[in-house]
Amino acid sequence: MTDQHAATPDEVVPGEPSAGGVRRARAVIGRAVRSTLPSRSTGDVRRVDRVVPEATVARLAVYLRALSALAEQGVVTVSSEELATAAGVNSANLRKDLSHLGSYGTRGVGYDVAVLVERIENTLGLTRRLAVALVGVGNLGHALAGYGGFTTRGFHIAALLDADPARVGEKIAGLVVRHVDELPEVVSELDIAIGVIATPAHAAQAVCDQLVDCGVTSILNFAPTVLVVPDGVDVRKVDLAIELQILSFHEQRKIRPIGGSALEGVS
Repeated sequence: MTDQHAATPDEVVPGEPSAGGVRRARAVIGRAVRSTLPSRSTGDVRRVDRVVPEATVARLAVYLRALSALAEQGVVTVSSEELATAAGVNSANLRKDLSHLGSYGTRGVGYDVAVLVERIENTLGLTRRLAVALVGVGNLGHALAGYGGFTTRGFHIAALLDADPARVGEKIAGLVVRHVDELPEVVSELDIAIGVIATPAHAAQAVCDQLVDCGVTSILNFAPTVLVVPDGVDVRKVDLAIELQILSFHEQRKIRPIGGSALEGVS
Protein backbone atom coordinates (compact mmCIF):
# COMPACT_ATOMS: atom_id res chain seq x y z
CA MET A 1 0.00 0.00 0.00
CA THR A 2 1.38 3.41 -0.89
CA ASP A 3 1.05 6.61 1.10
CA GLN A 4 -2.23 8.46 0.96
CA HIS A 5 -1.59 12.11 0.25
CA ALA A 6 -3.96 14.43 1.55
CA ALA A 7 -10.36 15.03 0.98
CA THR A 8 -13.45 16.34 0.14
CA PRO A 9 -15.00 19.67 1.02
CA ASP A 10 -18.57 19.65 2.16
CA GLU A 11 -19.82 19.96 -1.41
CA VAL A 12 -19.61 16.16 -1.70
CA VAL A 13 -22.45 15.58 0.77
CA PRO A 14 -25.41 14.03 -1.10
CA GLY A 15 -28.08 16.38 -2.33
CA GLU A 16 -28.80 18.46 -5.40
CA PRO A 17 -25.55 20.27 -6.21
CA SER A 18 -25.74 24.05 -6.30
CA ALA A 19 -24.15 26.03 -9.13
CA GLY A 20 -22.13 27.97 -6.56
CA GLY A 21 -20.88 24.78 -4.98
CA VAL A 22 -19.74 23.43 -8.32
CA ARG A 23 -17.95 26.67 -9.18
CA ARG A 24 -16.17 26.75 -5.84
CA ALA A 25 -15.11 23.15 -6.23
CA ARG A 26 -13.85 23.75 -9.78
CA ALA A 27 -11.82 26.71 -8.60
CA VAL A 28 -9.61 24.54 -6.40
CA ILE A 29 -9.57 21.27 -8.32
CA GLY A 30 -7.00 22.16 -10.95
CA ARG A 31 -4.15 22.80 -8.56
CA ALA A 32 -5.02 19.88 -6.31
CA VAL A 33 -5.44 17.30 -9.04
CA ARG A 34 -2.45 18.07 -11.23
CA SER A 35 0.11 16.89 -8.72
CA THR A 36 -1.79 13.85 -7.44
CA LEU A 37 -2.96 11.88 -10.43
CA PRO A 38 -1.62 8.33 -10.29
CA SER A 39 -0.51 6.53 -13.41
CA ARG A 40 -0.76 2.89 -14.44
CA SER A 41 2.73 1.66 -15.08
CA THR A 42 3.72 -0.42 -18.05
CA GLY A 43 6.51 -2.96 -17.80
CA ASP A 44 9.09 -0.41 -18.98
CA VAL A 45 7.92 2.22 -16.53
CA ARG A 46 8.03 -0.20 -13.60
CA ARG A 47 11.65 -0.77 -14.40
CA VAL A 48 12.27 2.99 -14.22
CA ASP A 49 10.21 3.36 -11.02
CA ARG A 50 12.69 1.18 -9.11
CA VAL A 51 15.47 3.72 -9.65
CA VAL A 52 13.61 7.04 -9.68
CA PRO A 53 13.00 8.41 -6.14
CA GLU A 54 9.39 9.00 -5.18
CA ALA A 55 10.04 12.71 -4.58
CA THR A 56 11.47 12.98 -8.10
CA VAL A 57 8.43 11.25 -9.61
CA ALA A 58 6.18 13.82 -7.93
CA ARG A 59 8.23 16.69 -9.35
CA LEU A 60 8.29 15.21 -12.86
CA ALA A 61 4.60 16.02 -13.21
CA VAL A 62 5.40 19.63 -12.30
CA TYR A 63 8.20 19.77 -14.86
CA LEU A 64 5.89 18.31 -17.49
CA ARG A 65 3.31 21.01 -16.84
CA ALA A 66 5.94 23.74 -17.16
CA LEU A 67 7.42 22.19 -20.30
CA SER A 68 3.99 21.87 -21.90
CA ALA A 69 3.38 25.57 -21.30
CA LEU A 70 6.77 26.42 -22.83
CA ALA A 71 6.04 24.24 -25.85
CA GLU A 72 2.73 26.05 -26.38
CA GLN A 73 4.71 29.30 -26.44
CA GLY A 74 6.96 27.93 -29.16
CA VAL A 75 10.01 27.48 -26.93
CA VAL A 76 12.37 24.87 -28.41
CA THR A 77 15.14 24.70 -25.80
CA VAL A 78 15.21 25.68 -22.14
CA SER A 79 18.01 26.01 -19.61
CA SER A 80 17.85 24.28 -16.24
CA GLU A 81 17.56 27.67 -14.54
CA GLU A 82 14.66 28.73 -16.74
CA LEU A 83 12.83 25.43 -16.29
CA ALA A 84 13.47 25.46 -12.54
CA THR A 85 12.00 28.95 -12.29
CA ALA A 86 8.95 27.94 -14.34
CA ALA A 87 8.45 24.87 -12.15
CA GLY A 88 9.16 26.65 -8.88
CA VAL A 89 12.05 24.41 -7.83
CA ASN A 90 15.79 24.64 -7.22
CA SER A 91 17.82 24.28 -10.44
CA ALA A 92 20.28 21.87 -8.79
CA ASN A 93 17.40 19.61 -7.72
CA LEU A 94 15.94 19.81 -11.20
CA ARG A 95 19.19 18.72 -12.85
CA LYS A 96 19.48 15.83 -10.40
CA ASP A 97 15.87 14.78 -11.04
CA LEU A 98 16.33 14.80 -14.80
CA SER A 99 19.59 12.88 -14.55
CA HIS A 100 17.55 9.92 -13.26
CA LEU A 101 15.92 9.88 -16.71
CA GLY A 102 19.25 10.05 -18.51
CA SER A 103 18.62 13.68 -19.49
CA TYR A 104 21.61 15.93 -18.87
CA GLY A 105 21.02 18.73 -21.35
CA THR A 106 23.66 20.35 -23.55
CA ARG A 107 26.11 22.84 -22.10
CA GLY A 108 25.35 26.31 -23.39
CA VAL A 109 22.09 25.14 -24.98
CA GLY A 110 20.00 23.48 -22.31
CA TYR A 111 17.29 20.88 -22.73
CA ASP A 112 15.33 20.13 -25.88
CA VAL A 113 11.75 20.77 -24.77
CA ALA A 114 10.08 18.21 -27.06
CA VAL A 115 12.55 15.47 -26.18
CA LEU A 116 12.25 16.14 -22.46
CA VAL A 117 8.43 16.13 -22.65
CA GLU A 118 8.53 12.76 -24.39
CA ARG A 119 10.97 11.30 -21.87
CA ILE A 120 8.94 12.45 -18.86
CA GLU A 121 5.69 11.21 -20.41
CA ASN A 122 7.27 7.81 -21.00
CA THR A 123 8.49 7.66 -17.42
CA LEU A 124 5.08 8.62 -16.03
CA GLY A 125 3.30 6.12 -18.24
CA LEU A 126 1.47 8.78 -20.23
CA THR A 127 2.10 7.33 -23.66
CA ARG A 128 -1.59 6.45 -23.93
CA ARG A 129 -4.73 8.11 -22.59
CA LEU A 130 -5.83 6.38 -19.41
CA ALA A 131 -9.52 5.82 -18.75
CA VAL A 132 -10.84 7.12 -15.44
CA ALA A 133 -14.01 6.09 -13.60
CA LEU A 134 -15.40 8.77 -11.27
CA VAL A 135 -17.59 7.51 -8.44
CA GLY A 136 -19.71 10.15 -6.69
CA VAL A 137 -21.31 13.00 -8.65
CA GLY A 138 -22.10 15.55 -5.97
CA ASN A 139 -20.82 19.12 -6.34
CA LEU A 140 -17.20 18.01 -6.41
CA GLY A 141 -17.96 15.13 -8.76
CA HIS A 142 -19.71 17.52 -11.15
CA ALA A 143 -16.68 19.79 -11.12
CA LEU A 144 -14.25 16.93 -11.67
CA ALA A 145 -16.34 15.57 -14.54
CA GLY A 146 -16.04 18.89 -16.34
CA TYR A 147 -12.38 19.52 -15.54
CA GLY A 148 -10.51 19.93 -18.83
CA GLY A 149 -7.08 19.40 -17.30
CA PHE A 150 -7.50 15.62 -17.34
CA THR A 151 -7.61 15.37 -21.13
CA THR A 152 -4.61 17.63 -21.70
CA ARG A 153 -2.51 15.48 -19.37
CA GLY A 154 -3.24 12.04 -20.75
CA PHE A 155 -6.43 11.08 -18.91
CA HIS A 156 -10.12 11.08 -19.75
CA ILE A 157 -13.19 10.59 -17.62
CA ALA A 158 -14.74 7.52 -19.25
CA ALA A 159 -17.52 6.80 -16.75
CA LEU A 160 -19.52 8.48 -14.00
CA LEU A 161 -21.18 6.40 -11.28
CA ASP A 162 -23.27 7.09 -8.21
CA ALA A 163 -25.33 5.12 -5.67
CA ASP A 164 -28.20 7.62 -5.61
CA PRO A 165 -31.03 6.41 -7.89
CA ALA A 166 -32.00 10.05 -8.43
CA ARG A 167 -28.61 10.70 -10.03
CA VAL A 168 -28.49 7.60 -12.21
CA GLY A 169 -29.40 8.51 -15.78
CA GLU A 170 -28.37 12.13 -15.34
CA LYS A 171 -26.14 13.47 -18.11
CA ILE A 172 -23.00 15.33 -17.01
CA ALA A 173 -20.27 16.57 -19.34
CA GLY A 174 -21.58 14.31 -22.09
CA LEU A 175 -21.64 11.16 -19.93
CA VAL A 176 -24.68 9.39 -18.49
CA VAL A 177 -24.36 8.55 -14.80
CA ARG A 178 -24.51 4.81 -14.16
CA HIS A 179 -25.29 3.02 -10.91
CA VAL A 180 -22.25 2.06 -8.87
CA ASP A 181 -23.41 -1.56 -8.94
CA GLU A 182 -22.45 -1.53 -12.63
CA LEU A 183 -18.82 -0.89 -11.75
CA PRO A 184 -17.54 -4.38 -12.75
CA GLU A 185 -19.09 -4.01 -16.22
CA VAL A 186 -17.82 -0.45 -16.56
CA VAL A 187 -14.26 -1.37 -15.65
CA SER A 188 -14.25 -4.27 -18.08
CA GLU A 189 -15.99 -2.50 -20.97
CA LEU A 190 -14.00 0.74 -20.79
CA ASP A 191 -10.64 -0.63 -19.66
CA ILE A 192 -10.64 1.62 -16.59
CA ALA A 193 -7.11 2.29 -15.32
CA ILE A 194 -7.85 4.72 -12.48
CA GLY A 195 -10.70 5.13 -10.05
CA VAL A 196 -11.56 8.53 -8.57
CA ILE A 197 -13.59 8.55 -5.37
CA ALA A 198 -15.62 11.69 -4.68
CA THR A 199 -18.19 10.20 -2.31
CA PRO A 200 -19.01 11.08 1.30
CA ALA A 201 -16.56 9.58 3.80
CA HIS A 202 -18.89 6.81 4.97
CA ALA A 203 -19.18 5.37 1.46
CA ALA A 204 -15.57 5.69 0.34
CA GLN A 205 -14.15 2.44 1.72
CA ALA A 206 -16.91 0.34 0.16
CA VAL A 207 -16.36 2.03 -3.20
CA CYS A 208 -12.62 1.50 -2.84
CA ASP A 209 -13.18 -2.20 -2.15
CA GLN A 210 -15.38 -2.46 -5.23
CA LEU A 211 -12.73 -0.82 -7.41
CA VAL A 212 -10.03 -3.14 -6.09
CA ASP A 213 -12.26 -6.19 -6.59
CA CYS A 214 -12.70 -5.10 -10.21
CA GLY A 215 -8.95 -4.96 -10.72
CA VAL A 216 -8.40 -1.22 -10.42
CA THR A 217 -5.11 -0.66 -8.61
CA SER A 218 -4.71 3.12 -8.93
CA ILE A 219 -7.11 5.27 -6.90
CA LEU A 220 -7.41 9.02 -6.38
CA ASN A 221 -9.36 9.67 -3.18
CA PHE A 222 -11.18 12.93 -2.44
CA ALA A 223 -13.21 11.51 0.45
CA PRO A 224 -12.22 12.74 3.94
CA THR A 225 -11.08 9.34 5.17
CA VAL A 226 -8.07 7.04 5.03
CA LEU A 227 -8.63 4.05 2.80
CA VAL A 228 -7.36 0.58 3.63
CA VAL A 229 -6.08 -1.23 0.54
CA PRO A 230 -4.04 -4.37 -0.11
CA ASP A 231 -0.44 -4.34 -1.24
CA GLY A 232 -0.07 -3.42 -4.88
CA VAL A 233 -2.83 -0.80 -4.82
CA ASP A 234 -1.72 2.84 -5.12
CA VAL A 235 -3.82 5.49 -3.41
CA ARG A 236 -3.36 9.25 -3.60
CA LYS A 237 -5.46 11.40 -1.29
CA VAL A 238 -6.52 14.99 -1.95
CA ASP A 239 -7.64 16.80 1.20
CA LEU A 240 -8.58 20.36 0.31
CA ALA A 241 -9.60 21.21 3.87
CA ILE A 242 -6.21 20.16 5.23
CA GLU A 243 -4.44 22.28 2.62
CA LEU A 244 -6.50 25.28 3.76
CA GLN A 245 -5.64 24.55 7.38
CA ILE A 246 -1.95 24.52 6.50
CA LEU A 247 -2.37 27.88 4.79
CA SER A 248 -4.17 29.14 7.89
CA PHE A 249 -1.11 28.19 9.97
CA HIS A 250 1.16 30.21 7.71
CA GLU A 251 -1.33 33.09 7.65
CA GLN A 252 -1.36 33.39 11.44
CA ARG A 253 2.43 33.46 11.45
CA LYS A 254 2.31 36.51 9.18
CA ILE A 255 0.03 38.46 11.50
CA ARG A 256 1.47 37.33 14.87
CA PRO A 257 3.43 40.14 16.62
CA ILE A 258 7.20 39.79 16.43
CA GLY A 259 8.38 37.71 19.35
CA GLY A 260 4.97 36.04 19.78
CA SER A 261 4.93 32.36 20.67
CA ALA A 262 3.04 29.65 18.84
CA LEU A 263 1.83 28.54 22.30
CA GLU A 264 0.92 32.05 23.41
CA GLY A 265 -2.27 32.03 25.44
CA VAL A 266 -2.08 28.29 26.10
CA SER A 267 -2.23 27.36 29.78
